[in-house]
Order: sequence, then C-alpha cells, then structure tokens
Amino acid sequence: MQSGGDYTNGFHGELQRDEKQVPILSALGRAKRRSRGGARDPRGGLTNGELRVSDQISEQKPLETQESPPPCTDFDVAYFHSYAHVGIHEEMIKDRSRTETYREAIMQHQNLIQDKVVVDVGCGTGILSIFCAQAGAKRVYAVDASDIAVQANEVVKANGLSDKVIVLHGRVEDVEIDEEVDVIISEWMGYMLLYESMLGSVITARDRWLKPGGLILPSHATLYMAPISHPDRYSHSIDFWRNVYGIDMSAMMQLAKQCAFEEPSVESISGETVLTWPEVVKHIDCQTIKIQELDSVTARYKFKSMMRAPMHGFAFWFDVEFSEPAKNTNATSVANGSSSISPFTEGNQKKRSNPSDALVLSTSPESPPTHWQQTIVYFYDPIDVEQDQVIEGSVTLSQSKENRRFMNIHLEYSSAGRSFVKESVMR
Repeated sequence: MQSGGDYTNGFHGELQRDEKQVPILSALGRAKRRSRGGARDPRGGLTNGELRVSDQISEQKPLETQESPPPCTDFDVAYFHSYAHVGIHEEMIKDRSRTETYREAIMQHQNLIQDKVVVDVGCGTGILSIFCAQAGAKRVYAVDASDIAVQANEVVKANGLSDKVIVLHGRVEDVEIDEEVDVIISEWMGYMLLYESMLGSVITARDRWLKPGGLILPSHATLYMAPISHPDRYSHSIDFWRNVYGIDMSAMMQLAKQCAFEEPSVESISGETVLTWPEVVKHIDCQTIKIQELDSVTARYKFKSMMRAPMHGFAFWFDVEFSEPAKNTNATSVANGSSSISPFTEGNQKKRSNPSDALVLSTSPESPPTHWQQTIVYFYDPIDVEQDQVIEGSVTLSQSKENRRFMNIHLEYSSAGRSFVKESVMR
C-alpha cells in the first residue's frame, strides 16, 4: 500500500550508477509499503555499488526529458528507507489475493507483454518483474528507490533472469531508460487508495516512457465510501472506561475518544457493519489522470440508511481493474458515480458484468481480507439514524503541505437537521 504508492540506473551483473543521475539523499525510515530511495556511503557512492543502464541499450539515443523532477525531500528519503525492511515486503507477498491477482493479470495480458519492454514502478523484491519475464517480456526495468533494490538484483540473478530484468536503483523521476516501453506495471495503491502518493510516480513513468496505446496494469482504480455502524469497536475502546473493576473511570472517556478516533483507523470490518450501498469518491483512469488531480479530491455523497442503528463513522475501500486500453468502456459511468462492478461480490478476483470482463482486485468489506484492509474515519460520538434516513455531505482528500505522502481528510456530514465536521490526518 501508497504511493505511491515504489526507483539510479540499471545493472548488468552488478548494480552500477549512471553518472548523469540526480543523487538520492541517504535513507531514513517511514511508511507502510512501497520502497523507493537509495542510501549512500560516506564517500558519496551508493552503498552497494553503482548503477548503469544495460549494455544492450546503451547505444540508443536517450528520450527527451520533459521537465526537472521534483526534489527528493527528507520525508521522501524516510519513506524510501522504510521499504528496505524485509517485513513490509513479506506482508505484501503473503497477501495472496494481491499477489495472485497481479500474476493472473500478467498472464491474461501475456499477448501484450511477450517480446515487449516493461517498467515495474516500485519493484520491491522484484516479484512482479519476474512474473513479467516469465510471461515472455523482452526486457523488464525493475525500478525502486529503496535499498531493497540490492536484494531484488540478487533475486533476479538467482532465477537466471539477469539478461531480461534490469534493476534500477533510484526514483522513477531520476533514473534514465533510453527507450520507450510498452507496459507499465505497479502495485502503487496505499491505504485508502491514495495514501503515500505513489500514483504520481506511475504517472511520471507513463509520461516519460510509455508508448501511445501502451498497457498500464492496473488500468483503473475506484475509491468507495459508506457509513458504518460498529458498536463493538466503540464499546471496546470507549465504553470500557465506564466501569473498570468496579471503579467509575468515565472521566477517561473524552481522552479515550481523542486517542482512539483522532486519526483514521486501518482495520478489517464485515459487510454487516455497512449501513448503505457505497458511493464512489474517486475513479482513476491510469491512462489519462494528471499529477495535479492528486493534490486534492472532493466528492459529494448522499446515502440512505438501510437500517436503524448508531452510525460510528465512514469506511473507505477500493477496487483496481486490469484491462486493456481499447476495452476500457466504462470509465465515464464510473467517474460519474455509478460502477458496473458490484462493491459487494464474493472473492477478491471479480469480473465486470459487461463485455470487457476485466479482472478486478477488491478490498471491500465482503471480499477476502487483504493487507490494505479498510480505512475507517470514526466520529468521536455516534449518531443514531433511522431506516431510510438520509446522510449527506462531502469529503475532501488532500496531500498534506507538511509531507505530500500524508493525507488530510475533511468530512462534512449532516443528517436529521444536524451538521458535523470531522478532520483528520493519515500519517
């Protein structure tokens, strides 16, 4: 998850640095998923050698650079460094729904990958790059700014794929690839889809290298939201303080609410906690979205409760779709708030009920759990709602000015003549 959202140049036998590359700051540590950084030793070189583009393409004319890349901030460095830890990659790879859906998507699009050039944005351990090589890719650029790129290089060599998979240790914004590519693959999604802002790196890779009509996997993403009732969570965290071993500790409740619900919570909920059909917050077409669109996303919503219950907050989850550009016929309807993908269907690997029949990876409450789970924005106090009662308002998700990988959440909601605002930051 993230952000991205996940990048110095290639290797041939061992990692080497391209002298033209913009230096990467030394790594620190932060974030939930997605590696992209490069530690340097005291002498100024990368700690595990230098990077260069493969000899196979060194004679080709470099593509024109469009504009200067954004600077690599200390926050970015900390984010990249956090992905050098093996535990993050273990968690992602062990998420079978995630990993197996990506492998299936690669094999479903084998005719577009075989004998083609691929870029894997935020390659981590290199597993998706290897899947692409196994599907017959002519060449795969595995890009990652984290020091995990060193291990990815070793994994590639151990599997006898050094002639096909070129590990580039650096940011997508900085590395050089001296040819256009046919395919971009990336597992860029963060919690609540947009947390970690890694999608911007996928967009950069697209604008720098992807051929017109090239394939991007996943091709689309959709963020959903819905109100929930979760009395067990509220009771566990808040009502507990009413009676503690026979002692009235209700004076602790206000502080407990602040500590428990100030920030969004990443957890798994069941479909039974959801009070209404979900609504679309943001639909993303990876072929056309611009980086500027990620600065701030605002959506209005109007729900009608399907039951009488206390409402404790809003849940957010997402789907991603793997389809070919020519078959993306539903983008308009989804962007306007209606999706032909049911948010509540069995299994993570879902298919659209239309001719495109695209593979979809879902993180909805009724799908098998993933490491993304769902993201819940809890209220400090629940709101009682009746069946068919309308809940309406707006949500704005924006990149934090403090750190663009953080996400500000501004929720306005009203029901039965009462209006509320909840603001939080996903750090």
